[in-house]
Amino acid sequence: MRAQALTLAAAGAAALLVPTPQPGPAFAVRHRVAPQPRSEGRIQAADLLAKAHDCVPVSHGRYRSDATGSARIRVCATHDAVFWKADMDIDCDGRPTARCNRRTDPLFCAATAYQQSDGRHLSAERLPYIVVPARSRIWDPRVHGVRGGSVAAVVYRDTVRYAVVGDTGPGDIIGEASYATARDLGIPADPRTGGVPSGVTYIVFKDSRVKAIEDHAAAVAAGERLARRFVNGD
Repeated sequence: MRAQALTLAAAGAAALLVPTPQPGPAFAVRHRVAPQPRSEGRIQAADLLAKAHDCVPVSHGRYRSDATGSARIRVCATHDAVFWKADMDIDCDGRPTARCNRRTDPLFCAATAYQQSDGRHLSAERLPYIVVPARSRIWDPRVHGVRGGSVAAVVYRDTVRYAVVGDTGPGDIIGEASYATARDLGIPADPRTGGVPSGVTYIVFKDSRVKAIEDHAAAVAAGERLARRFVNGD
């Protein structure tokens, strides 16, 4: 705010005049616009979603999206991939960072099911990865070539981002990904309050694997190639 100045004038003796508001410079109000998430590669979200429209279930039953929800989510498959449509909860596990630690996440765990090529646990803040359910009577991911380092395309609205399988979760719950995955898709990534309740499609390409699980550029390159094959049915 600008303070108005008092004008002094002398008329035989000093006198205090009533301040007169002066027009200030016009300031344009600028609103900070959040950057829009962009897809990685050239494969369009609509093309991936069209291919994942019909479900041929491979899970023996259905998953819940959280501990208190009802079981409604099936794992489906094509020749090239498995996929499911669910919510997204935020996984902040792995190496502690500024945004993923015991202070920011009351459920924080300093370990991930899979590790980097140097033996260290993954960084949820830095590495886009998804979480798959632990093997159970509902579904065994290994039967369909899904393991640590498998490549996935994650679709939310009109955005596609590539990730790897980096952690495992409860055997009866599905729909979780790392802080970095959520952030890159434009989904609120706070481990306490973030995520979305629905609208996320996870597509994991069978028998795919990034040699160094932390190499995101390799995951994007492989994901683009595999997504093209998935869409074209090659």
